[in-house]
Amino acid sequence: MQMADPTKPEANLAALNLILPAPPAPGGNYVSSKLVGNLMYLSGVISTGPDGIITGMAGANRTVEEGYAAARACALTQLAVLRRDLGSLDRVAEVIAVTGYVNAAPGFGDSPSVINGASDLLAQVFGEAGRHVRVALGVSALPRNSLVEVQMTVRVSEP
Repeated sequence: MQMADPTKPEANLAALNLILPAPPAPGGNYVSSKLVGNLMYLSGVISTGPDGIITGMAGANRTVEEGYAAARACALTQLAVLRRDLGSLDRVAEVIAVTGYVNAAPGFGDSPSVINGASDLLAQVFGEAGRHVRVALGVSALPRNSLVEVQMTVRVSEP
């Protein structure tokens, strides 16, 4: 995987031919992001694609590869939230943390490989600044039967 120029995430996104989805509205009594000092905390987003929610259970009716793609879709959604709320991805100084949840069958132990879909995308867009600390958890259920949910924290630069 080629690492990107960390100073040009918007250009990197275009070079990768990636189109961001519309950022989702919160599904409850919370906000999509909250800026505290220079840290932006992002609420979790579930896996969605052009046909709606990417559903299923890893290790039952979904493969690691399908989970990887779902985690990648979550990362794209988080980038859409960041662009909307910051004005540009170029304001992201670094990705600090990613927490990934995988809707997993009992005994499924490959959640880290699934969440690599988000981590790999962030490294492609932000380069070394996209490398982060991470948790990858298998859980028994996610909202709306989604396959993956991803939450992030990033450090932002001044406008």
